Amino acid sequence: MDAGELRVTDAGAVVAAEIEKAVRATPGVRSVYRSGSLISNLLRAGAAALGGRPEDEPLVSVAPVGDGIAVEVSIGVESDARSADALRAVHAAVDAVLETRGLRPDSITLTVVHVQSAEAAPAG
Repeated sequence: MDAGELRVTDAGAVVAAEIEKAVRATPGVRSVYRSGSLISNLLRAGAAALGGRPEDEPLVSVAPVGDGIAVEVSIGVESDARSADALRAVHAAVDAVLETRGLRPDSITLTVVHVQSAEAAPAG
């Protein structure tokens, strides 16, 4: 698959879902949050409410950029994990998924948006 093929929403959603799964399995990652600005997230939520986009779409953003792929991932890390270590591991996980699919990263933007203690975690 090349970057141009990701212009098809379903193909991009599949890659995003694979990346999300790999990120969730990364040591130190407690959760994955929807990537993007507050405005884009509100627009996405509105579109989903109107039936324009599925509620269960991947939280990871994947978009073709030139000959490569731009990936955005926002994570929550466990309080006993070092954020820098978690980010390096997540970057490696994203790279591995893209490499498996034959995709070249144009950019990988990772953000730690929350550090969560085990006591604060929801039961479950």
